[in-house]
Amino acid sequence: MCSHRSSCPSAQAGTAHMVTAHVPAAHVVAAHPEQGWSLLCDGSIVFDDSGALLPDGSVVAPHRAPAARLAQAA
Repeated sequence: MCSHRSSCPSAQAGTAHMVTAHVPAAHVVAAHPEQGWSLLCDGSIVFDDSGALLPDGSVVAPHRAPAARLAQAA
C-alpha cells in the first residue's frame, strides 16, 4: 500500500511507528482535522486523541497523560 521512499513499517509490525520519532513514520494520505482523524499510507487511521484503528480492525487505545501530570507541567 505504501509507495514512498524509505518505506514505512507495516501496521502489523506494531504501533511503535506512531509514537516514536526515531522510527520512520507512515505518511498521511488523507487528513480530516475537522473530524479528528487521518488515514496513513499503511492503512491505519490515527485519531487526534492519540488512539488508532489498525487495518486488521484492532484498536490502539489513546495514551494520554494523567490530569495530575498536566497540572504539574503548567
